[in-house]
Amino acid sequence: MAKYYCIGIKGTGMSTLAQILYDLGNEVSGYDDAKGYKFTEDGLNKRGIKIYYDHEHNIEKDTIVTYSVAVKGDNPELKRVKEMGLTVEPYAAIMGKVIDEFTTIGVSGTHGKTTTSSLIRHILEDTLGTNYFIGAGDGYASRKNKYYVVESDEFNRHFLYYHPVYSIITNIEEEHMEIYKDIEDLKETFEKFTNNTKELVIANGDNETVRRINSKTKMLYYGFNDNNDYIIKNVKLDEKGSSFDLYESNKLLSNFEIPLFGKHNVMNATAAIILTNKLGIGIDKIKSELLTFVNAKRRFEVTEINGTIIVDDYAHHPTEIKATIEAARQRYPKRKIVAVFRPNTFSRTKDFTDDFIKSLSLADKVYMTEIRANREKQEDYPGVTSHIIADKIKDSEMVEEDTIDKLEKEKGNVVLFLGCADNSHLIKGFEELLK
Repeated sequence: MAKYYCIGIKGTGMSTLAQILYDLGNEVSGYDDAKGYKFTEDGLNKRGIKIYYDHEHNIEKDTIVTYSVAVKGDNPELKRVKEMGLTVEPYAAIMGKVIDEFTTIGVSGTHGKTTTSSLIRHILEDTLGTNYFIGAGDGYASRKNKYYVVESDEFNRHFLYYHPVYSIITNIEEEHMEIYKDIEDLKETFEKFTNNTKELVIANGDNETVRRINSKTKMLYYGFNDNNDYIIKNVKLDEKGSSFDLYESNKLLSNFEIPLFGKHNVMNATAAIILTNKLGIGIDKIKSELLTFVNAKRRFEVTEINGTIIVDDYAHHPTEIKATIEAARQRYPKRKIVAVFRPNTFSRTKDFTDDFIKSLSLADKVYMTEIRANREKQEDYPGVTSHIIADKIKDSEMVEEDTIDKLEKEKGNVVLFLGCADNSHLIKGFEELLK
């Protein structure tokens, strides 16, 4: 048993890692700057993992310290542990060491990682058993399980610490361009990830950038196009969910139904079907498991209050926002769709301004908050505010927690709260208006 101390323990990745380390029999505690409630605390509190908010508590000398990506070098707690001479490693390095003990399934891609990981986890939990590391603040590990489903994030090239037996690439689009030089740099990093994969890569064959990967590991492609190894046909999208036929070459595997919305989730489900079938789970069992799937936190998470539909969704990239709005129209075809978007990072806002305008304009009404950016400074991005998007969208308004009453006129509509930053305070204020 080792002792771990996690700085930034309420971050989604760090919270998940802390839970996993605890479940594997280690002693775990942590620190966070944010004293207010975050949904990522739930798993920590359930396990009795202590969270500190001060810089005076004792940390034993044999403790291994790890830290969240949001924690900068000038963070007082990080400086304190370094001055104490403790061993300090980034969380991705610690995670890589943990999962190497198991048969790892690494789920990567610009979009869809959490949902695809959650689908695989759901199918495996009721069949072969599995550990999981999913970026919605959700993790579990037992040495009794052979498999480990790991959401494998390209941010800061974290997933290069991982050496999965099987991996999935859901797509590759420009993202985190404050880290990558260009799309070619991003593609080459995914290429390294595929070459770290030991047996099989299951990849979105409709994505041109994915197709350009030169992999030493065997790759199987899936998608809607006829040049894939697995082909999706006859998709039906309605208010209850989605259904589709899946072909392996020219052979029909089966028709599948999922309680999810949007073509992007058909793709996510397809990746999960192929992977779990390769592990030996029968098609009929996979079909029945899909019918009972409930998505992860903040992935089209629906609450209804007095006839108003509230959707909390992690969508923070233009492609994700477009997919979420389209999914809302599928599920609620007769309702007005309202988007409330909290942009995250000045760099992403600047890089994708025009794409954000196009995606958000698909909603009937748009509200935006100012940009949240824990790891960036406004002075490094002069002129980059939410107004460079909002001012070019017809019928848009700015909103914050203290002006949430602007949303009172949206009673009875479908209101989407979008963004990777925590929107819980905005949602709570809106819920109070409705009640």
